[in-house]
Amino acid sequence: MTEPYKGILPIAPTIFHDNGDLDLDGNRRVMDLMVDQGVDGICILANFSEQFLLTDAEREQVMHLSLEQVAGRVPVIVTTSHFSTRIAAQRAKAAADAGAKMLMMMPPYHGALLRADEQGMVEHFKQVADACGIPIILQDAPLSGVTLTVPFMIRLAKEVPLVRYFKIEVPGTANKLRALIEAGGDAVVGPFDGEEAITLMADLDAGATGTMTSAMIPDLVKPILAAHAAGDRKQAAALYAKVLPIINYENRQCGLRSAKAVMKEGGVIKSEAVRHPLTPLHPKTREGLIELARELDPLALRWGK
Repeated sequence: MTEPYKGILPIAPTIFHDNGDLDLDGNRRVMDLMVDQGVDGICILANFSEQFLLTDAEREQVMHLSLEQVAGRVPVIVTTSHFSTRIAAQRAKAAADAGAKMLMMMPPYHGALLRADEQGMVEHFKQVADACGIPIILQDAPLSGVTLTVPFMIRLAKEVPLVRYFKIEVPGTANKLRALIEAGGDAVVGPFDGEEAITLMADLDAGATGTMTSAMIPDLVKPILAAHAAGDRKQAAALYAKVLPIINYENRQCGLRSAKAVMKEGGVIKSEAVRHPLTPLHPKTREGLIELARELDPLALRWGK
């Protein structure tokens, strides 16, 4: 797959043993599962990958392991966000050197108050782009606390042309995508949504060319994209209606623990552990998730059996 990248590029979970150590074999199996799910690319080390709970050495290990296991079967996107421009650029170069096809980055932030102004953000992304030479997805999400306006994102895309993909996951995503596409023209190569595809139909109608979901049910989400792209909105809406209950449950009840729970239930991984201070799913919440999953029979629920 070559540019422009589009379709479903889910976030891979990072797999741990029950004691919190990295499960290397589990992470390899997740890469193989995701390829078999028919994904158009795999994003690693993102927020849904618990990237904020990994050491730098573990990040390197997961990155190289993932790229080696995927072995070019689909593009791999590496998240390299950091408040430090120097560190973000170093991460970007390492990812490109290892074979990543694209980066994903949030704007620089740290805690509730440390932010860069717009000029600082342009310089931050320019230095990263110069270090890596591969396309970058700008992640516009509430977690950063940074307001990214449409005019600024267009400015960034024009001043740093490698920033040509945009993952929008804020309130009113469809409206923002529509405005971004209309104002950006050719500078916006790939408008994506995220947030577990909770607003996917509205975002596709607005012009999104892809989505970055979790790795829980991408095999069931991809046909929605295909139908919509083929002009069959009625079929896309019908398929979306079938999966919306579990997407809503994931988004509102479980978060990043959903994919791990379904993969554990399906024999893909041995442990669905998350690292403290994150906590496991309540047994009743997990039961509700698996009940919804069984009705849909996604690949993750049977791949390892």
